[in-house]
Amino acid sequence: MTADACPALVLNADFQPLSYLPLSLWPWQEAVKAVFMDRVNVVSEYDQVIRSPRVEIRLPSVVSLKEYVPTAPRAAFTRFNVFLRDGFTCQYCGARLPAHDLTFDHVVPRSKGGRTTWLNVVAACGPCNMRKANRTPREAGMPLRKPAVEPTAHWLRNIGRSFPPGYLHESWRDFLYWDVELESS
Repeated sequence: MTADACPALVLNADFQPLSYLPLSLWPWQEAVKAVFMDRVNVVSEYDQVIRSPRVEIRLPSVVSLKEYVPTAPRAAFTRFNVFLRDGFTCQYCGARLPAHDLTFDHVVPRSKGGRTTWLNVVAACGPCNMRKANRTPREAGMPLRKPAVEPTAHWLRNIGRSFPPGYLHESWRDFLYWDVELESS
């Protein structure tokens, strides 16, 4: 394993990830710099070692911030967060798709006074967005699967937990997915 394949999971001072989607990761260089600047505690390490003429250290795989960083109370209104709120699912036909295959649709079209807000924008697949066109869901005969709502930042973080990243190092598992049911023996 090369050093470039050794990102560090970044936890807040309360040992919760700063974010779940995207997962809060730092490249190894940032993690090592934060260790030397005394901004983080090393919680777990990789077997991978880096060396300088005077120092040899194992790369951190999990670090926790020494000072708590408060999370934003309001969720940022972004295309990705709309898709996350809607579970990467078209709100008209119910197809679950990757983000690059989704569009966002104004429930009430902008030409009819609709605004670009949490309450008027939903995830839609391309075919449904084209079919609905410049009409309301009622006019198009395409009811929404669920109403558009403004999520809290906490709610979006919890939704993000259900979308595990493609790569999970074994040392990260103790700090992710606390709500997973434990196996009974």
